[in-house]
Amino acid sequence: MKEKLRRLDDWRLELPAGSRPGMAVPAVIYADAQIEGTLDDKVLEQAANTACLPGIRRAALVMPDAHAGYGFPIGGVAAFGLRDGVVSPGGVGYDINCGLRLLTTALSADRVRAAGGAVAAALFAGVPAGVGSESSIRLSKADEKAVAEKGARWAVEHGMGDAGDLERCESGGRLEGAEHGALTRRALERGRRQLGTLGSGNHFVEIQEVEEILDPSAAAAFGLAKGMAAVMVHSGSRGLGHQVCADSIDEMLAAARRYGIALPDRELACAPCSSPEAERYLAAMRAAANYAWANRQALGWSAGEAIAAALKLSPRELGLSLVYDVAHNIAKVEEHAAPGGRAEKLMVHRKGATRAFPPGHPEVPAEYRTAGQPVIIPGDMGRPSFVLAGSGAMGETFGSVCHGAGRLMSRGEASRRARGRDITRELAARGVSVMAAARGTLGEEMPEAYKDAGQVVRVVEGAGLARIVARLRPLCVVKG
Repeated sequence: MKEKLRRLDDWRLELPAGSRPGMAVPAVIYADAQIEGTLDDKVLEQAANTACLPGIRRAALVMPDAHAGYGFPIGGVAAFGLRDGVVSPGGVGYDINCGLRLLTTALSADRVRAAGGAVAAALFAGVPAGVGSESSIRLSKADEKAVAEKGARWAVEHGMGDAGDLERCESGGRLEGAEHGALTRRALERGRRQLGTLGSGNHFVEIQEVEEILDPSAAAAFGLAKGMAAVMVHSGSRGLGHQVCADSIDEMLAAARRYGIALPDRELACAPCSSPEAERYLAAMRAAANYAWANRQALGWSAGEAIAAALKLSPRELGLSLVYDVAHNIAKVEEHAAPGGRAEKLMVHRKGATRAFPPGHPEVPAEYRTAGQPVIIPGDMGRPSFVLAGSGAMGETFGSVCHGAGRLMSRGEASRRARGRDITRELAARGVSVMAAARGTLGEEMPEAYKDAGQVVRVVEGAGLARIVARLRPLCVVKG
């Protein structure tokens, strides 16, 4: 596929329609020359396959952090007409509403640094992490239904934050149309003891230093100041969301056959947007997304309590305040401009991609509407993360940008390359305290396993999709 790519400008590549039979639209890949060198054929093949699905609009889009995934590439975006298009679980992924939450504090980074590893140890003790980790939160049957339908609001109603937090969550921390009854018994069983847990792999809680402000006006609107300590949480819907995706695949494969949809890849199993199969999947997916928002609300609260206890601070002294919470793996009905300028409601799939709505958009919180929506882009354990503000993405990528640095190595390859190294010591030499629930996690997640997030966001800014607001460097990291 690489030989079929053509460069549109410094920031964009195109795989023209017709690069493989059945492509209805081109695939557009956001990459400079450096990122282009990291692209593999599997990503391009998955983008081309996505471009074959019925009712796709504009193009199959690939963000600069892309790597191969299930169905869509991770870092893939596609939108489909509600009348002629489809819903595909492979365009959302197994970790439904995996996302990011960023909170500011009243603390200086120096205060955290002076505490040494005590804060990391407190976070590790206070935030359940790792495969099979269980929460102290006990959900009754009534609670399970409320979490599925209320999302982050359920956690706020149970003392984990305040109502103002909901205004700073994408979609208010809740998708309408979620149905508790659409979740299978197995999905509910898997989620019952996991609310308020981090999970494993690339999920984390970090304390970061706001190292540099690049857009002072937007940074002020977001409450970010140089030298401040901030908290970043990365997690999703845990086993419940994974089960929702697993439960849907066979039904969607059968549906595609029934509706005469020719699948370029069985991982893109799908059904028409208006079909009963799609409606069942969406009801369960929305419930899993709401679970994820409640999960991150609980995790942010637990992290704040752990930091306060470690530093012997009151909640007021800690001053924890939510900047924003944004989803990565989700399908949502949104209104976007169609050719000719008319508005069209579309089913937007973001798979490892972040919503990035522009200044003035009604879904951006009022306090941020002049700046644009906050966009949270994590780096890796040893290199910076970034906060961006949405700008020109709406007219080009359905209001979407990258979601992180993006893997360069598989977990297996990273583990092999880390063999014999002391990743904890290496990170400590960079001023980063790190703790992980599983011994192998630090090798799988070492910085070299990822692209440089700084390069990724430069592509996003160069393409005019979003503006870089601030750079944050890690101080303390807790991994699953």
